[in-house]
Amino acid sequence: MRFAKDGVPLIIAALFIALMLVVLGWILNINASFLLYLVAVIIAGFTLFFFRDPERNVPEGSYIVAPADGKVISIDPVRENTYLGGGAKQISIFLSIMDVHVNRYPVSGKVEHVSYHPGEYLVAWHPKASELNERAEFGIRHPSGVRIFFRQITGLVARRIVFHTREGDEVKAGDRFGLMKFGSRMDILVPGDMDILVRVGDKTVGGETIIAKLD
Repeated sequence: MRFAKDGVPLIIAALFIALMLVVLGWILNINASFLLYLVAVIIAGFTLFFFRDPERNVPEGSYIVAPADGKVISIDPVRENTYLGGGAKQISIFLSIMDVHVNRYPVSGKVEHVSYHPGEYLVAWHPKASELNERAEFGIRHPSGVRIFFRQITGLVARRIVFHTREGDEVKAGDRFGLMKFGSRMDILVPGDMDILVRVGDKTVGGETIIAKLD
């Protein structure tokens, strides 16, 4: 099993805490030691589960793929002036604490916009989370000329977003680019006239689920 490299420090910390609990239980050698062992297993097991990073089968062709695992909670017409400069469709994906939190590029092309915005920590499904919460925003131009805009957004629990993307990078759809820790949301905005192939309530698999076709 592969684990997210950005989660390694937390994995090490969790395993250390689990080990100390086991040692404490062994030293005390009392009935309550079983509870210490159980807590140690839960801490270690959940941390390893959360930061899992499975391989994905990225579809070949000119597609926009889901940038994250999760559930589609809304598909709305919006106006996006930061990068797209006009009308767009916004697909919002909510990541529960049980979902894989490694993020992937939704489209191949050149990164033309990267920005980070500190903010609030509203619940990730709040309508204003896209505007008010801490977030990182990205714009990619596909070789066809189509521009795609997407956001990593923190939630009530998630307090840290990580990304490894710079303006000018040439990227490939489905490649890993970052991580959101402990529940969050991902928005992807596409041109307003594009047909969307997912619906509200659908489950997405990052790097595999096709959001739309580019040709």
